[in-house]
Amino acid sequence: MSGSTPMRSGKERAAELSEAEIAVHWREEGYFQPSSRFIGQANLSDPSVRERFSEAHFPECFREYADLLTWDHYWQTTLDSSKPPFYNWFVGGRLNVCYNCVDRHLPKHKNKAALIFVGEPEEDAPQSITYQELYVRVNEVAALLQEFAGLKTGDRVTIHMPMVPELPITMLACARLGVVHSVVFGGFSGESCGRRIADSGSQVLITTDGYYRSGKLLDHKANADLAVKTAAEEGQKVEKVLIWRRFPNGRSATSTPMVEGRDYVINDLLTKYRGRRVAPVSQPAEAPLFLMYTSGTTGRPKGCQHSSGGYLAYVAGTSKFVQDIHPEDVYWCLADIGWITGHSYIVYGPLALGATSVIYEGVPTFPDPGRPWRIAERLDVNIFHTSPTSIRMLRKVGPEEPAKYHYHFKHMTTVGEPIEPEAWKWYYHSVGKDEAVIVDTWWQTETGGFLCSTLPALDRMKPGSAGPGVPGIYPVILDENGQEVPPGSNKAGNICIRNPWPGLMQTIWRDPDRFVKQYFSRYNKDPKSKDWHDWPYFAGDGALLAPDGYYRILGRIDDVINVAGHRLGTKEIESACLTVPEVAEAAVVPVVDELRGRLPEVYVSLKPGVTASPSAIQEKVVHAIEVEIGKIARPRSVQIVSDMPKTRSGKIMRRVLAAISNTMDVGDVTTLANPDVVEQIRTAVQGKEKKAARSGPEDIKAFGQEH
Repeated sequence: MSGSTPMRSGKERAAELSEAEIAVHWREEGYFQPSSRFIGQANLSDPSVRERFSEAHFPECFREYADLLTWDHYWQTTLDSSKPPFYNWFVGGRLNVCYNCVDRHLPKHKNKAALIFVGEPEEDAPQSITYQELYVRVNEVAALLQEFAGLKTGDRVTIHMPMVPELPITMLACARLGVVHSVVFGGFSGESCGRRIADSGSQVLITTDGYYRSGKLLDHKANADLAVKTAAEEGQKVEKVLIWRRFPNGRSATSTPMVEGRDYVINDLLTKYRGRRVAPVSQPAEAPLFLMYTSGTTGRPKGCQHSSGGYLAYVAGTSKFVQDIHPEDVYWCLADIGWITGHSYIVYGPLALGATSVIYEGVPTFPDPGRPWRIAERLDVNIFHTSPTSIRMLRKVGPEEPAKYHYHFKHMTTVGEPIEPEAWKWYYHSVGKDEAVIVDTWWQTETGGFLCSTLPALDRMKPGSAGPGVPGIYPVILDENGQEVPPGSNKAGNICIRNPWPGLMQTIWRDPDRFVKQYFSRYNKDPKSKDWHDWPYFAGDGALLAPDGYYRILGRIDDVINVAGHRLGTKEIESACLTVPEVAEAAVVPVVDELRGRLPEVYVSLKPGVTASPSAIQEKVVHAIEVEIGKIARPRSVQIVSDMPKTRSGKIMRRVLAAISNTMDVGDVTTLANPDVVEQIRTAVQGKEKKAARSGPEDIKAFGQEH
């Protein structure tokens, strides 16, 4: 037809679309109410909190959090924002983090359990460490670190340990001395640890000889040798490697030889420091407490530097008011201390409030999926905290298990990624037994603590939605031009935080320019501005704001697939897959398509005992996607797999699946929890003859990277 517009490729059409826009097809869920029983005992049931923490009272509203702590010297300035985005909180104040988590609880709680350690072998009885015992052990380790290791205030030390009680003990000993700790997730390789040692400038590595996982005793000492070697190659010499012994009776858990003059067993050294006491070092509020490295797969590791006063105040406040932790509660966060969740909501937040925090060494499904609920029953846990990954896994392998055990949670948290409504409902009905309040929290390593969540006694719960900003946090959704996306518009954009808050990291270690560029430059219109209003924090997540003020997090803006110009969030497609009763887990990845640019490809694993044919399952999945989202999201194919490739922390490695779907090199998979499954999936998708790997597009190479 004369004058018609030429047909354009999907890639050309996609290029015209604003990067911030993500097509949204979510169905809004109904509300669930907190019980009157929960509201009656809640730490926070006064609705005036929203007004107290409104922008009109910012930043002084955060005095309420800081007043939960014991200060050696009270601060003069609540927030110094004279050099945005580098903020200092509670300026002039001095405190010690270890003192706030241990010493100050002794008059009232010295014989109360601070930590309860549950080893993976079920025949081993749980170990309770009282606040008095924690005080003694932390002091002895602090004396050792000070005298034997020569560590002093401001030094950095790297800790590469699994979930054993010696990990928080070591962290608290560092905090007592003002030594900056950098904890590396125990499942990371020695090479990954070594790179973090080099970046932080640590001269001391603290580790363990071994630990249990999935019924096996793993030799962890071997990682120390690799870490020291890698650090040396990057120019950092490790002077001492201090090794905790897993078994208290002197039995070794490693066959890796000790290196004379470098390696020392802490348990043996401690005999010299028995009964020693070390005065807690009074630190400025802005003194760094720890570095937490994000797990980016390319470039130099990114060390998020968190402060002492601001960070501790924020995690204490959010632990009390969002998690509803009381001193008499038994609280169990089924995360790893090697991640920010473990720092904030296993160690520092709960202990600052004088609570009892449970530490579990192993895999929640070992020896069977009833293990978490037996632990909860035995310890009378009443607050439970885990990730959607764990929820989906437990739902997959043991959907009926929670009903078999007599535990009762008053409160449950989900953290780490958006949770699909179907998984949320199983968590509420089966795990929570229709009794527990759920908070679906959104936050990041960089933010220190929760950013969005319902307040458990004040707000209704809505499956799939995180909720409003927590007190003192003012979120906003911006489009690509920095214009606010209004609530109820059914348009997604980039979620940002308009204001600073005490838990926000101070900088990226040794790289302040990267800190500004990555988190603040995107929407800053005047780099010379001294006004914090001009420096919104860019989180890198897509989100939607409903008319009720609840935010639905759609996932990383990188995890978006352009289909003929429509930007589809993978989390939404995965959520549609989980509405199929037989499906336990789902992962969606982009596949190159000549006509439409990209197409989604779906991977699903099934619940045990499913008898339906593969073709029937595939039809159900496609139908669910078309009903929930529309034909635009129809996948190229649905692959049924026995398991997903996962990291040691349980996250699905979508990058690996995207590589398989696009016949690209999957890269190094040896550090995965289940590397053998990668070749099984590749064979199922590509056939037995291994196709030559090709170089794929940059968006697919980067897709689904760990953040």
